[in-house]
Amino acid sequence: MREYDMSSGSVLLACENVKKVYGDFALETSIELKKGCVTGLIGKNGAGKTTLFKTVLGIVKADGGKIYWEGKQVDCLDKDIRSMVGVVLSDSFFSGFLQVVDVASILEQAYPMFDKKEFLYACEKYSIPLKKAIKEFSTGMKAKLKVLTALYHRTKLLILDEPTSGLDVIARDEILQLLRAYMEQDPERAILISSHISGDLESLCDEIYMIDEGRIVLHEDTDVLLSEYGVLKVTKEQLKNLDGNYLLKIKEEPFGYSVLTNHKRFYQENYPQTAIERGSIDDVIMLMVSGKDAGMD
Repeated sequence: MREYDMSSGSVLLACENVKKVYGDFALETSIELKKGCVTGLIGKNGAGKTTLFKTVLGIVKADGGKIYWEGKQVDCLDKDIRSMVGVVLSDSFFSGFLQVVDVASILEQAYPMFDKKEFLYACEKYSIPLKKAIKEFSTGMKAKLKVLTALYHRTKLLILDEPTSGLDVIARDEILQLLRAYMEQDPERAILISSHISGDLESLCDEIYMIDEGRIVLHEDTDVLLSEYGVLKVTKEQLKNLDGNYLLKIKEEPFGYSVLTNHKRFYQENYPQTAIERGSIDDVIMLMVSGKDAGMD
């Protein structure tokens, strides 16, 4: 895990060994969110993404660890800090019987800095009916409304849990455009987003954390992940002859082995006959979770 530099003022939120235990599941995670940066959180279902979000937000009480907001240690994101945080959780939203005008009134009461006029204008811009029950909205309308409710109370941080899940390409693109515009408006802002749609993360995120069984197992700049990571497709004999210094995970396949490396160019230059594929976020998730460590027999 990389060292935190709280004195630089570049980190908006940091979690240091934050712990939460549920029965046989234990979250123990460190993560930092830099100002001006979109950070992606990836991992299979049940890996701990939502638990981390809820623990940081104080929805559930942490069992240990430290949380820092702009360099100052806090127990969790309290009421004053949460007024600067926009949140979209996959398993919660307003009652389906409410209308957008009702939601606007609730947000106006909850957040002193809420811009009701801009919120309603944005809803109309993105074709969200103002006086229609939310339960009658399409999946895309509901998703866009969720994100819009997080944007218009002068937030510094967005925490988004699967905001594009289940959407068609057009609706997803509209949400990603919203998030890009949000970041362009203020260089001090940050976003933490989880998604199972790797293409969204590849095009939006500056860096990626991967969580598995409650632990961070990978932290990498997105550009580095996409340019330097690769998957070698090799036979058993080819695997024996590979330099193992830059191999991360190995998975046996029907044809032989898939091998994850974070030094793709080394193998391209030194093993030109070896088939090497670009390492996508999906490849990284699959091999980091289901592959074995490269040093294991």
